[in-house]
Amino acid sequence: MDIKKGLKFGFLIIVGLFLIIVVTNNLSLYKIQENNTYKNKIFEIITIQENMNSLILDVILTDNLKDLEQLSKNFAAQETHFENIRSNFFENDEDDLLDALLTDLHKYPQINEQLNILFENEIEIENAFVKILDLQKQKININNELQMLYPQESDLRERLKSNIWNKNDILSLKKFSDLRYYSKEALYQYRSEQIIDKWIDIAKSLEIYTDDELYQEYIPLTYKIKEKILQSETIKVSEKRLIDDIKKVLILNNEVNGKIEKMSENILNNFINNVNNLMIILSIIVIVWIVFIALKVNKNVGLSIDEIQERVDVGLKTIKELNNEIEDTQKEVVFTMGAIGESRSKETGNHVKRVAEYSKLLALHYGLDPKEAEMLKQASPMHDIGKVAIPDAILNKPGRFDDKEREIMNTHSKIGYEMLRHSNRPLLKCAAIVAHEHHEKWDGTGYPRGLKEEEIHIYGRITALADVFDALGSDRCYKKAWEDEKIFQLFKEEKGKHFDPKLIDIFFENLDQFLAIREKFRDM
Repeated sequence: MDIKKGLKFGFLIIVGLFLIIVVTNNLSLYKIQENNTYKNKIFEIITIQENMNSLILDVILTDNLKDLEQLSKNFAAQETHFENIRSNFFENDEDDLLDALLTDLHKYPQINEQLNILFENEIEIENAFVKILDLQKQKININNELQMLYPQESDLRERLKSNIWNKNDILSLKKFSDLRYYSKEALYQYRSEQIIDKWIDIAKSLEIYTDDELYQEYIPLTYKIKEKILQSETIKVSEKRLIDDIKKVLILNNEVNGKIEKMSENILNNFINNVNNLMIILSIIVIVWIVFIALKVNKNVGLSIDEIQERVDVGLKTIKELNNEIEDTQKEVVFTMGAIGESRSKETGNHVKRVAEYSKLLALHYGLDPKEAEMLKQASPMHDIGKVAIPDAILNKPGRFDDKEREIMNTHSKIGYEMLRHSNRPLLKCAAIVAHEHHEKWDGTGYPRGLKEEEIHIYGRITALADVFDALGSDRCYKKAWEDEKIFQLFKEEKGKHFDPKLIDIFFENLDQFLAIREKFRDM
């Protein structure tokens, strides 16, 4: 092969390697998004099972058959939804070329094992619902019968009272007083077999003080009431046992959820590290190839120093482009994961972009060097990545959270930190800090750790202000966007409380730049 053809062949190899890098990066992003879709399906399955459990609790609290029928229909709808997700989970899931890069999450044996546990738990929940529904119907029918028997008992007791009082006997009056007391205890208070038997024994002791016909009506009625009450109490015990079993299932589901989350994040991090290592290897190959070509050219045609330098410059430029591509891929992966976290809570389209730009602007004016400010800009979109683990029913609730829902929602900062903290890469370390501390407050009233003032990392303080400014100025599922003057007034009031005073001063001193960013990235 002559030198001219060799040069052409060499540069074709370089171009080919460059294309491989670009294609690998794009395929990597696609697989990350695909596996996040699988994660969302898994979270949806767990949410449906939680909804099923809520319906079971509603059944126990229901006291009429019509409402039970509606709850049964609602449960059937949840079952259908669950089965649709389950049947579609593996749809169009044949192995393809992309699976050589990153295997689908549910194909990993450990994750598949956890999924099978979820599917088995769903069957247990369905069986429990059928049993509890049947028990509750029995209990309602029994209670309806008791509601008819109670007035009969009261009427007969009043008639016994008239009979006994006419006897004008102190002992009989005392026994009737005991009868009235224990009937109340048996029918409305303790409803235990011991109390009911005491009530019946007292009723029997009144036989000598009343007429036989009235007595023969009252005693059988007490036994009938006893039978119904004990049946009702037995049903309650059975329901409680079933509820305890369901609670165990839900606890197991939470454990499974945590295991799947941890395993999927480890798989994703390992994949990103492998892609980066591949990029480094390919870059080294390119460098070695360029050096080899340069040596061959020098040996065969005696290229001048200037010509060799030109070739080296071209090679170095290519290497720089490859390194930039690797860095851009890291940034795009971080931004994409942040956008996925925001999209689950139906946040505004450009929320993460605006927060990123605000964070960089605050960092520069605060005095961070441009490189660090740029890194914070790239990391800030990950501030709410922990929301991927929050159930949709809470995440997208249009009204105010109750205490339990708020407690669950507040865990997203800790979850986001746990997802990111294991990485040694500066960008992901920065993102871990942002996710962990962007809800801390200057006065120490924030969460999750209640840090105050400069105990809070400057990344967390900056992202907190940027996130709140954009959140207040944007429409959400639970509120309308605030007017600017209302936002500015709140920031003045929260200076030294929620926010770092210095950052508030920077915000107002450069307000026109913040408003320009908001206008540039306004949601369409």
